[in-house]
Formats: sequence, structure tokens, C-alpha cells
Amino acid sequence: MNDNIDKVLDAIEKMLGPSEDKGREERIIRAGPDRVGLQDYMASLKRLDRSLSQMSSTNLRVNQQAIGDFNELLSEGNSRVEGLFRSILVDDIEPVEPLRYITKDMPFPVLQQEKVSKLGLIDSFLSSPTAKDASNKSRESASIRIYAELRGAYLSGSLHNLSTASISTSKRKASDEIYRQGTSGISHYAQGIEGIFAAEFGNISAIFARQNWGLAFEATCRKALAEFAKTLRELNMHIKQNLTTDCFLAYEIIEIVTSLAQRMDQLSGQLKLPFADALKPIRENAKSSVAELIEDVRRRIQSMQTLPPDGSAIPFTTEIMTRMQNLTMYPRALASILSSLGEGSWNSPSAASQTTSNTSVPTLKSLDVGADSSQLLSQYITDTIETLLATLDARARLLLKSKSLSGVFIANNVAVIDRMIRSSDLSSTLPPTTTTKLDSWRSKGTKAYLDTWREPCSALMDVQYTNRHARPPSGSNGVIDSAAVIKQLGSKDKDSIKDKFKNFNTSFEELSRQHKSLQMEREVRSQLAREVQAMVEPLYARFWDRYHEIDKGKGKYVRFDKGGLSAQLANLG
Repeated sequence: MNDNIDKVLDAIEKMLGPSEDKGREERIIRAGPDRVGLQDYMASLKRLDRSLSQMSSTNLRVNQQAIGDFNELLSEGNSRVEGLFRSILVDDIEPVEPLRYITKDMPFPVLQQEKVSKLGLIDSFLSSPTAKDASNKSRESASIRIYAELRGAYLSGSLHNLSTASISTSKRKASDEIYRQGTSGISHYAQGIEGIFAAEFGNISAIFARQNWGLAFEATCRKALAEFAKTLRELNMHIKQNLTTDCFLAYEIIEIVTSLAQRMDQLSGQLKLPFADALKPIRENAKSSVAELIEDVRRRIQSMQTLPPDGSAIPFTTEIMTRMQNLTMYPRALASILSSLGEGSWNSPSAASQTTSNTSVPTLKSLDVGADSSQLLSQYITDTIETLLATLDARARLLLKSKSLSGVFIANNVAVIDRMIRSSDLSSTLPPTTTTKLDSWRSKGTKAYLDTWREPCSALMDVQYTNRHARPPSGSNGVIDSAAVIKQLGSKDKDSIKDKFKNFNTSFEELSRQHKSLQMEREVRSQLAREVQAMVEPLYARFWDRYHEIDKGKGKYVRFDKGGLSAQLANLG
């Protein structure tokens, strides 16, 4: 009998207990965490959750109403805790001006320690089974969701002006002007992202449990990263429309974003893939640009209808060499691009366009400018220079009126190329074989120019019949006696010698005049003058020694003595 009474009393206690718990906890829940204190408030919710679990396990029909009431209270209490979490964050979501922190080298602001402590306490509760909504299948807890929403808007809002500036500064130039390193605001944008993201990761690692750092960081940065990706897409459209001048902006973005992604990954273990996805369109454009730059050289030279009639170097050569100089400013980006394309593929646009894209951000190791990478870049630049000179040579032979003018034209362009190599980082980038190739082109130009000087040289050729006369008389010092030589000549031979002097004088003076009228680079004029002197002077000296007495010093036929001709040749330089 007593056992039965005890069982009845236990049952009555179980039915009355929840009602008593409900009244006590309801007063706390309705009062809110601000009035009763956060710790007591969350403790009340935990007690409610335990009571709810006990009632649910009894399956007593009498408890069904209480279960419903408890669920309602628990939901309200959790909502109030979430509201408190939100209200703490709302005080610190006003966007900041990143340039202020960047230019002054100041760290970006973080949440106050008191707020961080309270937020961490609330997150511990909201991440617990007590606060989890069984119907919500998301990996993100309510605290992560709220934090990402509010702080994500803060990040995006703070970085918005840098996004706008990146676009406007990148487009602020003439359409045919080559992009100059550092003129785009993308560098400040990346600095802003790095600084504000690093500060945010500091907040997150102080508030959330370690296993949730990555999830919270990725969710918080999602909106700002989407805006960053949108900015890069717009920049990519601009680059694509101006590929030969703005591909250098693409190379700069690759280097900046790749380094940024790697530093963020080292800090947080996150965001490498979102940065890679944002960078992919620009990377693909950059890969297509290397073949396009070479093709542009061919296309633009072949479309030229005229070349300088004075043989001067064309501005296009300087433009192309400026491009080559600019390439050396982005060794890491180009190392990665050229390696992914493969050696020599840039000479075939179709092959380059079919190269499989590497969608991941390159690792630090892949971007090291080692021997192989440097060789690829130097080979690419050498191939571009070779394409430039070969196409110019073909066009010069078609458009310029003489072989010698074509030779001066090539020599002038070689001089510009050589000078721009020596005065820049190209000198340390290019191998000795490049110098050898330039020397070959320089020799080709020189040979073509000297071809026209064969005419006066041919006038200095005479025929000596060794079986007709004795050896020409010489003086005591071994100098040929010109008067004796002339005396032995017949009238026809004398007339022939006179004609040869006259022909030489006419041709030499005309070629000298033409030489001086041509526009030559300083080193070209000096070098060609030396070559002409080495070609003409020995022949003339020999001819003069033998035949200068043909007009007995009157100067009618022999216009120059040896010293006079030497001075004339020296004036060519």
C-alpha cells in the first residue's frame, strides 16, 4: 500500500514540478537579460531546456501543454539573447575610411575587449544545444549568422570607396598609353582588404570557438569578397578592351592578389579559393596577352604604309622596348603565366588560347623567380625583339627605295633597342645570346648600307699587266714614283685613270652628301663612318699613290690627297 502511495505522490510531483519551474523561469525570461543579468538569464534558459527534456521523456499527456509553453519560452529567451548579441555589434558597424589607416600605417580598429568578452559568452550559449534550432540545417550558429551579417556589411561598406577608386584610377589614361606600374588604386584596395580582414580575424578568434574561426571568417568576408570579385571583373573588361597597353595592369593585379591571398591563408587558413576565383578572369586574359603582344608587333608593322625616308628609327620600336622594360617589373606574375603556357607557345596565338587554365592561386614556390622562370621571361623578350626586327626588315625591303637606306633603318632600330636594353633591367634579364643576335642584325644593316659604297670603290680598281711593264719605280724610301707610273701609261690608260678619279669624286661626294642627310643614331653614324673609312681609305691610298700625278697637282682629276680624303671620311662620323 505504502509503495503505491509513494508512486502516486511521485507522479503528482512530476505534474506539478514543471508548472512551478515555468513560473519561476517565465519571470526571468520576460524580464530580459539586461535586467536579470546575462549569466542568470542564460542559466534560466539552460534550466528550461533541461526541464523540457525531462518532460519530453515522460510522454505524459498532462505535460503536453507545459511542453508547448516551455518551447515558447525557450524560443523567446533565445531570441532575446540573439537580440542582445546583435545590439552589441550594432554599435560598431559604421564604415571606416581605410585610406586613413593605410596612409598613416595604423592598424584597423577592433572591437572593445569588454564587448568581445560578452559576445564570446553569448556565442558559447548560442552554439550550445540549448539554443540550436533543430530545423536549421546550416553549419552556422545564430551568432555566426548575425556576426557575418553585421560585420560583413561593415567590411563591405568600408572597402567600397577603394573599389570605386581602383576602377577609376585604372581607366584614367589615354587609350594608347601603356599602363604604368602603381597608377591603379588596386594596391591600396588590397592593402585595405588585408588590414581590415586581419583586424576582423582578430575579433573572430577572440569571440568564437577555435573550430568555428574559419567558418565565421569566411562568412563575414563573403560580401566584401563578392564586391572585390565584381571589381576585378570590371577591371578585366577594361584590360580585355585594351590588352596590349593594359595587360601590365593584369600582371600587377596577379602579383598583388596572389601575395594577398597567401598572407590571408597564412593568417587564417581561409580565403585562398575565393581570391583564386576572383582572379581567374584576369589571369586568363594575362595568359592570352603574351601571344597577343607578339602578334601586335607583326600586325602593326605590316600595316605600315610608309617608313621614314631618312632611315630614322620609328617610334614603334621605342614603344615595344618600353613594353619589354615594363615586363621586367612583374617577374613573379610572368613566371607563373609563362610556365603555365609552356616554352615557345607565345609564338602561336592559337596554341596559347587553348592552354588549360590553372584556376588556383599559384603557391609561393611556383612564383619563385628561379633559373627556369627567368629563362622563360628572357626567351619571351628575345623572341619579341627578334619578331620586331625581322618584321621591320621585311617591311623596309618592301617600302624603302634602296638597300643602303634599308640598312641604315635597321641599324638605327637596333641601336634604339640596344640602348634601351643597356639602360634598364633588361640588361640583367636578357642572356648574352640576345647581344649576339643584335650584333647579327647590326652587321646585316651595316652590310646593306656599305653595298652602295661599292660604286666609288670600284672606280679605284685598276688592271696591272705584270708582263707588259717592269715593276713600277720606287723611291729610296720605298714609295711608288707616281710620275714614273704615269709616264709608262698609254694615252688610253691615262684617260681611263682620269675617268676613274672623276667617277670616284662624283660618287664619293654624292654618297657623302647622302650620308650626312640621313638621320642616324649617334652610335650608328659613328660606326658606319668607321666602316666606310675602313673600306674606302686603303683603296684610295693605293690608287692615289700610283696615279696622283695624272693631273700634275692641278686638282682637276685628283680632288683629294690622302690626308684630304681621310679628313672627309672622318667628317662622316
